[in-house]
Amino acid sequence: MSLSSIDLKYGRTSIPIEYDPERVEILTTAAEPPPLTDAEINAKLDAPIDAPVIEDIVAPGETVLIVVPDATRRTAAGQIVNLLVRRLIANGSAPHEINIIFATGIHRRVTDAEKESILTPFIAQRIKTLDHDPRDLAQIVRLGETSGGIPIELNRAVTMYDRVILVGGVNFHYFAGFTGGRKLICPGLASTRTVSGTHKLAFDCTTLDRRDGVDTGVLDGNAVHEAFMEAVAPVAPAFAINTITNEAGEATDLFCGDWVTSHRAACDAYAAGHTVHIGERRDVVIASCGGYPHDINLIQAHKTLEAASHACNEGGTIILIAECPDGLGREDFLDWFSAPNSRDLAARLCNKYQVNGQTAWSLLQKAERFDIKIVTSLDEAQTEKMRLTNISVSSLITHHSSLITSSSGFIIPNGAKIKIIDSF
Repeated sequence: MSLSSIDLKYGRTSIPIEYDPERVEILTTAAEPPPLTDAEINAKLDAPIDAPVIEDIVAPGETVLIVVPDATRRTAAGQIVNLLVRRLIANGSAPHEINIIFATGIHRRVTDAEKESILTPFIAQRIKTLDHDPRDLAQIVRLGETSGGIPIELNRAVTMYDRVILVGGVNFHYFAGFTGGRKLICPGLASTRTVSGTHKLAFDCTTLDRRDGVDTGVLDGNAVHEAFMEAVAPVAPAFAINTITNEAGEATDLFCGDWVTSHRAACDAYAAGHTVHIGERRDVVIASCGGYPHDINLIQAHKTLEAASHACNEGGTIILIAECPDGLGREDFLDWFSAPNSRDLAARLCNKYQVNGQTAWSLLQKAERFDIKIVTSLDEAQTEKMRLTNISVSSLITHHSSLITSSSGFIIPNGAKIKIIDSF
């Protein structure tokens, strides 16, 4: 038997895995295009979708708020914001008239080191940055409610500037359909009440299951996406920039212009290049999140587990490679796993909904359907409570990887960035 080898990313390092290419298939996307140069990005900014160029939108003397993702996303924001700020200043804007806010949603605050990593030191040291706290009522302003009665409560900064510009990246999201675009404001700059109300639409408390129409890569008929759109409408962002990035986090494509149509165009392009069709499910799936920041914590790593679940036979084995240096992602996340099973957790979730309870339910449901082993820095007591089996890197290399030399299986090198559809 002639074996092949592949390096699977784990945090900022990688793990070498040997496999039998006659029995194992690598599930990944086509070769990525080269990263965009500054000149190519500027050319795309000169040809926005359904909107004037940025210089015709922002007049000299007007204030600008640029909304960017936090450290859980890799969107090439540093390169994009650098070019955007330079264009604004060349057009007559003063540096003090431009501020940047991090769309953290209910995630933790961005550290100073992360700010420089996200924006580049040049921008982080010259342009004032703002932090969002969804629980700080002094930061929050109410702008109405959605058609479903969810309060639209956002960071008041979105009302204090003449122009709001969104800069983010598009990727799959397991219940909002896609990241990017409207998500930078809701949930990115929303209150905990608005985040909870919009996210709760993903769950059907009658069936105690995911709501129909809510799925990875789906926007039309997706109740969560539609609520996000309603929540952002009062802000009416002046311009949006949506990137598609490679594994290194470099922009390989860019769609800009109208905040609605440019995001939709980016989503369509992303889905076309990152959807993988399979003819069968298999008994063993080894899935890497794609390294940092996709495996920064378990809540983010769950997105890869979602992808892997669509490639694995019921009762089969999934090995998730997710370092999780920031832990679970929420201190109270583990509390949900006191429930004896996923149905009890679902009932508890409907009785008192919390955003991360839904991720806990989804994870526990998968742990009941599959034998999930995880290579991680998380404590074994934590993984055991979540019904996951903690294995070491050395154990994966010397023992568990033999599962895919003796069984048919799949390897997923970048589970955070693909959608798997079984075509049988």
